[in-house]
This record gives sequence, C-alpha cells and structure tokens, in this order.
Amino acid sequence: MEIKRKLYDELLTWKNKSRGSKSLLIEGARRVGKSTLAKRFAENEYRSYILIDFNIAPKNVRDNFENLNRLDIFFQNLSLEYNVKLYRRESLIIFDEIQKFPRAREAMKYLVADGRYDYLETGSLISIRENVKDITIPSEEKKLKMYPLDFEEFAEACGEELLLEYIRQCYDTKQPLQQKAHARAMRLFREYLLTGGMPRSVVAYLENDRDFAASDVEKRDILNLYRDDIKKASQKYNFRISAIFENIPGYLSTHEKKVVLSQAEPGAVYSQYDAPLFWLDDSMICNLCYKCNDPNVGFALHKNDAAVKCYMGDTGLLVSLAFGENELASQQLYKLIMNGRLALNEGMLYENCIAQMIAAKGKKLFFYTRYNEGKHRNDIEIDFLLSNESKTSFKVIPVEVKSSKNYTTTSLTRFAEVFSDRIAESYIIHPKPFLQEKTVTKIPPYMLFCAL
Repeated sequence: MEIKRKLYDELLTWKNKSRGSKSLLIEGARRVGKSTLAKRFAENEYRSYILIDFNIAPKNVRDNFENLNRLDIFFQNLSLEYNVKLYRRESLIIFDEIQKFPRAREAMKYLVADGRYDYLETGSLISIRENVKDITIPSEEKKLKMYPLDFEEFAEACGEELLLEYIRQCYDTKQPLQQKAHARAMRLFREYLLTGGMPRSVVAYLENDRDFAASDVEKRDILNLYRDDIKKASQKYNFRISAIFENIPGYLSTHEKKVVLSQAEPGAVYSQYDAPLFWLDDSMICNLCYKCNDPNVGFALHKNDAAVKCYMGDTGLLVSLAFGENELASQQLYKLIMNGRLALNEGMLYENCIAQMIAAKGKKLFFYTRYNEGKHRNDIEIDFLLSNESKTSFKVIPVEVKSSKNYTTTSLTRFAEVFSDRIAESYIIHPKPFLQEKTVTKIPPYMLFCAL
C-alpha cells in the first residue's frame, strides 16, 4: 500500500529550484517513512539513482570517501558497486541513515560543488553531539523535517478525500458539519488517535480490515527500536533519557502534565536533564512544550526551562506505550476510546494529538500557567500558545483542549482579562461541532489542520 506524503511536493520544489546548489537532508524519527519517500522520489523523478544505506554499507563504500579529491574514481566505484549507470544531471544519489557515517555528510561540500548529480540525505539523531563532533556541517545542505502522517494524510490514506474537502469548506465558511458528517469525522479522528501516523502502523491497520491489534504490533516494534537507540546514547545520560521516555504516560496523566524529575530520579535537577531532553527532542521521538512566563513577543525569550511537558511525537505510539498488550488485546480500551468514554486518559491522548498537529506545522510548543498565592494553586492554565506570527503587530492565540463535551472556560476567560490587549482570538478544541462565539472559536479536533 502506498501512502501519499505532503513532503513529496517539497522535494519537487527542491529539485526544481535548489538542487544544483544544495543537497537535501530529510530528518525525522525512526520509521517515520524517510527512506520510503526518498526511494519513491528517486524512482519517479530521475533516470537512475543509487541508494547507499549506511546501516549496511560495506567497508569499500565507506573507504571510497577517501577518493573525494578524485571524484571520477569516487563515482565510478559507486556505479560499479551498486551496478547503476549514473547520468549527469539526471541521477540522484541517496545517503540513507547518514548519521551512521557523518563523513558522508561532510562530503556534501565537495559533491554539490562538483555538480554532476543530485544528493538526498536521510537521517535520525543527526544533531546529537556524538554524530557531529568530528565533522564540519556543510552549508550546502537544505533541511526538511519529516513527521508522522498528519490527520489529513491519514484521512486520505483511509479514502476520505471528500470528507476532508467538506471539512475545509465548512471551516472557510465558519459553519459546523452536518451532524452525520461530524460523527463520521470524529470517528475518523479517534481512529487516528489509536493508530497514529507511523506509516507501518497505518498500513497494518488498513490492510487488516481496520484492525487496531495489527497496528499495535507494528507500534510496539517501533517503541522497542526507540529503546535500543536510547541504550546506544551517551552513557553519561542514557539512563535519564530512558527514565523520561518510560514515564511519559505518567506525566501526561497528571493534571499539569509537566515532567516531574523526582519521578525519574530522586533529587534530580533540570540542569542534569538538559542533554536527555535535547536528545528526545532532536530524535523527534518527543515534542517538548515549555512554559512561557510572559506571553508576549517571542515566546522563546520568556521560556522557562524548568517547566516542560514531554509529548510523544506520535499519539498512536503513546497509546501503545501507555497501555499493556493484554489491556489492548481485550479490545475494551479501543471500544471506550472510539465511543469517547475513556475519561482522564482520553484527555491525555487528545492533548498529545493536538501537540503533534501543531509541531508538524513547524511551530514550537509553549504553554502558560499562573500560580495564585492566595488559593495555593494555578488559577490560569492554557494548554498551548500560538501567535499570529506578525513582527509589527504581534498577537497571542491561546488554545485550550477539551476531550469532554462538558467543560468550563474559566482559565481562558481569566487569560483574556489579564492579556486582553495581546489576544488576537482564542481556540477551544472540543469534540462538539464548530461554533464561533465572539472572539472564541470552538472547533472539533478534526478541523484544527485548517486553522494552523
């Protein structure tokens, strides 16, 4: 089964505009579909291609990078090794899993300058210190981040193109979907929550007649790959990465959803967890969301490094991480989620999925809370902060996520009172149909992609 990915169009843009001056690096988490996309692009858009997988590349291929001062020999060796004829300006060379051989990444400076062929790189963990400490990062390299399938891609894979078009039409005209269509879209969204956007999970789900158990098998294999990668991280902090990773469902099940280091390591301080958190973020296994102390121009300028939420990069993986195989095998959990009756844990999944949607649009994640000394608790809690991205008239867009049809908007109201001059509009993500109320836009989660 072939899954259409939006990133393909960006690869085409690179080929048509920048390929002669830069290589293209696709970075993303393991099993997100980088290699599949690169190969499909090469097959469709080039006369010939060579794919060098540095997980299995033989020694003579690696040694060939000593011939960069004799590029005729370099290319001849590749052509002979992979039995592929290369054509000037009509062939693509793919360096797959390039983090396994950073020397090849450094070579882009010379290969791009030579100009004979195009170069596509794929990699995970490419900015981790161990993978770049001995090389010069080439300026002749354009980067693209690849995420799990977003809701639109998932819906298209499920054959719901007409439903997507109807959702876009309703958002543009500020109208709710008809009730039957709304119920259908919410069901599709809950399928997305459970299956997630990792390609192998989606394919297993659809090719096995929408079987969540088949999807779960693939997701658990991916989680084990992540655990293996964590074990290979620097011994200085791999146990801390593992502690955070395994505790993610626990953190997200709490009211505040923040990382609590004492649960991972008694007496821990945030300075000890800078590198582990960076590793999880750079690997794109997780999406980090930091508290913004003052929601004003440039959220990052007011970032609180000691208050962070750690969402899974894929909500389907969070489901498999949070619940045991036996628990999922009973099918009862799937039934509860599909019927919208999971209570607390459903809120965790909703919020994680909204974080995933925002991050996939290339936006950094921030949240806001205000502590009330008199009440000894937070009296304002905003799940996410977005902005209108204007440099001359900056405005804040607070976002609250509600998984239940019955909820209060106390925090959003107080936030609006305190920061009224900074707010452009407000969003509430809820399972009910679209509703516009003055400056508050209430949208179902399946419609969020239209607003980002």
